[in-house]
Amino acid sequence: MSPGQCLVLDLSGLAFCDSSGITALLAARQHALAAEADVVLAAVPANLMRVLILVGLDRVFTLRPDSSAVS
Repeated sequence: MSPGQCLVLDLSGLAFCDSSGITALLAARQHALAAEADVVLAAVPANLMRVLILVGLDRVFTLRPDSSAVS
């Protein structure tokens, strides 16, 4: 990644995400921030969205309804 780039993770096909998956999302965010880039989670499934809200990660990640909404 280069400074100013945006990594868009389209999660529309995600059927299951446990703590290891959330850790991987956080690691991707850390790598992007270290490269002065950004991460957007797009099309987050309802079950994962509930978890992200519960643990406060909805305030850490940029969330979009789908990948086409990312500019």
